[in-house]
Amino acid sequence: MVALDRSLRALVWLSLLALPLASCANSGLGRSLQDSLAADPRLTQTTPAATPSPSPAAQTQAELPTDFPSEIPQYPNAILQEVIKAEATSPNAEVTTVWQTGDRSDRVAAFYREQLQTSGWTLQTAPLTSQQGTLVAQRDTPNALTVTISIPPAANPSPSPDPAATTTPAPTPVAAGTQFTIQYGSGAGVGQATPSPTPAPSEIFLGAEGTSEGATAPATAPAAPVATLPSNNYTDLNKAPQELQRYLADLAQLGVLNLSPAGQTKTTATTFSPNKPVSRREYARWLFEANNRLFSDRAAQQIRSASGSAQPAFRDVPPTDPDFAAIQGLAEAGIIPSSLSGNPTAVNFRPEAQLSRETMLLWKVPMDTRQPLPTSTLDAIKQTWGFQDAARIDPIAQRAVLADFQNADLSNIRRVFGFTTLFQPKRAVTRAEAAATLWYFGYQGDGASAQDALNTQ
Repeated sequence: MVALDRSLRALVWLSLLALPLASCANSGLGRSLQDSLAADPRLTQTTPAATPSPSPAAQTQAELPTDFPSEIPQYPNAILQEVIKAEATSPNAEVTTVWQTGDRSDRVAAFYREQLQTSGWTLQTAPLTSQQGTLVAQRDTPNALTVTISIPPAANPSPSPDPAATTTPAPTPVAAGTQFTIQYGSGAGVGQATPSPTPAPSEIFLGAEGTSEGATAPATAPAAPVATLPSNNYTDLNKAPQELQRYLADLAQLGVLNLSPAGQTKTTATTFSPNKPVSRREYARWLFEANNRLFSDRAAQQIRSASGSAQPAFRDVPPTDPDFAAIQGLAEAGIIPSSLSGNPTAVNFRPEAQLSRETMLLWKVPMDTRQPLPTSTLDAIKQTWGFQDAARIDPIAQRAVLADFQNADLSNIRRVFGFTTLFQPKRAVTRAEAAATLWYFGYQGDGASAQDALNTQ
């Protein structure tokens, strides 16, 4: 009872205190008291959520035009960024597509150079260099399809800004890799660059001091003469298989296909006899010369010629042999098997013997891969190439045959023999077939061709 009486008295007191507060709710004291007891309005305001920025991966790529010719190769893993159509209603209006890939420019250049040259296109201008450039090609179709592929150098990262410089907005970052364009259309003039006007004869003689309008321009120094390489003037290259003629023409223009050894008095031979079997001596000479011509600007890729004082690697190729420098140089580099490379049975080179297909691959493929050849088995050859006569390939040559398959469309076997289920490893190689292997040195898109060398000559 005492506890209940105390609770009742406390409730009465609380009621009496609430009456004055309620009576002065509209007074200044009441408002001040309410404000002091109210929650902080800054804590009750709702902050709007920030709109997330779209990630680069969420950006959609451009849609390939429906009229994009299927004959034009598309670079693997390249993303189409933009399609620009010419403002014309004619059926041969040009269309430009802009592509982006994470690969280096030299890989993109090598891909299109090889694809266009081996898929029925005719080159209209100088080919791409080993890293970048512009290639114009035409395909014999009813609409005379023409394609122009432009591959600029890969963009370098921007330098760090100078802290002392005035603050400016940061530039938009450039995507790593290579951006290139493919322009296509029908008609013979599509994609062709407008030639520069030829100056008048007086302008050439005066060295740009006089112009057709009488104005005086700053004189420029004459261009340095371009060194030219002696070419092989053969008149019977058209007797070679049609698929191999262009390879022979490029190499002959480079002066690689010499029928006489270096340093020996050369005869003015006008016939190459492309369908004649090539000797081991001739192929070694061409292999040595072609590699060093194609990589004339890369000393690390060249084969060094042997000196006359070197200990001969073969009994039948003494220092007095006219091809000693090349054959001995290839042996010392480990390209041609010899006692120097741990093959005690290779004591004779047999320079006048006919070159076989398996020996040609054994010498050439290591100069493509520039790395040790993979191990190989008969099952690996059968599963990759599918050769019915794989068991006839010498075990030492099987490794080169397998590595050549890994070079895809740039392989020597595909370039020379096309599609075949018979390798015929012991069959003699013709001069035309041997030359076709020398047109390109490289592995999986990283290399150089005879046309690259002609373009930089």
